[in-house]
Amino acid sequence: MGDVTLTMALENKPQKVARIETSFLPLRYVDLIEDIFHAALAVVLFGISVGAFYQSMMRLIRTEPFFPNGMIQGVNDVLFIVIILEILRTVISRFTDGVYQLDKFLIIGVIAAVRHILTVGASLTLESSKSDTAFNRAVFEMGLNSLIVVALVFAIFLSKSAHRNR
Repeated sequence: MGDVTLTMALENKPQKVARIETSFLPLRYVDLIEDIFHAALAVVLFGISVGAFYQSMMRLIRTEPFFPNGMIQGVNDVLFIVIILEILRTVISRFTDGVYQLDKFLIIGVIAAVRHILTVGASLTLESSKSDTAFNRAVFEMGLNSLIVVALVFAIFLSKSAHRNR
């Protein structure tokens, strides 16, 4: 019997392993409940993104002056909506792949950090009466977020190269 297992391992064929049910609920019901919860979560995230898009358009129309305040707010809102949609895509991919994917969360982190960099940079540009302490803090935040972006992009690179080497 040891020879058969060794031969199968050497041939790199997947082996079926019987699952032992230790829960009072059968595993298929737990999976069904989890799928229903994820579907409801996806619907809620889609609703949030539609609401955020509507609010963004209303704010874009009402913001005075449009340049630069409205444009900066519009870019900020669009990046926020992209973050929500990326989270939605991650939840949906859970249905197809069965697992959450690390790369998608890293991309969401990059988008969020870039959004914060743009927001802080815009506030530095628009507000000329900042104190030295507030200015130094804003520059520190931008530098820290830049390092976070570099670290997350490096993590994406490592994750992609690990997937390629499989």
